[in-house]
Amino acid sequence: MKPIVIIYNPTAGQGRAGERIGEVQALLKEANVDFHLELTEGPATAAGQARTFAAMKEVTAIVAAGGDGTANEVLNGLMQAKEQNGRIPDFGVLPVGRGNDLGYGMRIPHDLSEAVRVLAQNRTRPVDLGFVTGGDFPEGRYFGNGIGIGFDTIVGFEAAKLKRIKGFGAYLVGALKTMLFYYNTPLLNLEHDGGSEQRNALQVSVMNGRRMGGAFYMAPDADPADGLLDICIAGTPKRLAMLGVIVQYLKGTQAGNPHITMFQTTSLRVSPVDATIAVHADGETICTDGSTLEIRIVPHALQVISGHTPD
Repeated sequence: MKPIVIIYNPTAGQGRAGERIGEVQALLKEANVDFHLELTEGPATAAGQARTFAAMKEVTAIVAAGGDGTANEVLNGLMQAKEQNGRIPDFGVLPVGRGNDLGYGMRIPHDLSEAVRVLAQNRTRPVDLGFVTGGDFPEGRYFGNGIGIGFDTIVGFEAAKLKRIKGFGAYLVGALKTMLFYYNTPLLNLEHDGGSEQRNALQVSVMNGRRMGGAFYMAPDADPADGLLDICIAGTPKRLAMLGVIVQYLKGTQAGNPHITMFQTTSLRVSPVDATIAVHADGETICTDGSTLEIRIVPHALQVISGHTPD
């Protein structure tokens, strides 16, 4: 077995990743990366593949090649292996899918040739992961970038329905549709390091990384290695005011907006009082009608091959 295993999802980016396999292999060989390429076998198989390869002592790194969903599956497989074996290989990302928010938060370049260069340099840094329990995952699930509760989860659902519009445009159209048809502000119980509170909220973003949807900076100053979750809550803005908030998300300037609350915590418990909630983690559905969620940070859970190293 080669020291670096690339778990490659050819269906990522609506199949465009499959068209880039030759390009990826050529770039890796040109950079003198000693690798084994393993194609995913179908939906939700990357975690099991990562877990299997992580048990092999000769494997030094496992790299997710796809979008955020592929990266999320691979890091979950790695963490399952860590729980079983105590040690795991380093984690890397090659962005060949539609989304790269997870890689972006971990300082991995979006440009494929630059990401290969970072992989070849093999500089690592420790990063935190989040862990969420509830919804369809009572046993819990790890995430690398962030969790969306409410508005932005519905936006993601609506964006995924769009076949002819891709990337940022799909999220923008999804946001407009959600504002028109699914504009709800349920009453939530929130428990965190600062205490407990009850508030109506259109959206709660729980971030380890900085960005969602390829362009929306929910936590522009987040550090994925500081042992903290960055929370961004949109309260009860009217639709027109929410348009202004969305523009601020694009710039990461929402702090100070009267409809926005931002803080840091090591854990967050969210319970809707009179409704259910839709939740995603790294773009993967946690629930569509959930109740109580328990979210916590797992400090320095992984060593990531990154373009950024700590001072």
